[in-house]
Amino acid sequence: MDSKDFLEKVKCIVANDYNNRFKLHLSLLEKNKDSVFVAWSCKILQNNKALAGVYGDNSMYYEVTYNGDKNEFYIDEYYKTSNTKIEG
Repeated sequence: MDSKDFLEKVKCIVANDYNNRFKLHLSLLEKNKDSVFVAWSCKILQNNKALAGVYGDNSMYYEVTYNGDKNEFYIDEYYKTSNTKIEG
């Protein structure tokens, strides 16, 4: 899978997961793939990984991994628990 196809798939996976997770709280706020941003991605051999988030949602980010050997996707969800300023 090339990087462009992977990133499009990531956006769809994250949007679907977000909508399924929060469907009880949604009215017209349903997210589509254009509501998802990718902050970082990497391709090593046949595998891909990306970190993504949803615009307007500051509490959650997603790690999506593609295992090219098995043609499988995995998604991990993380909640932001703090944002602490540390003086340099």
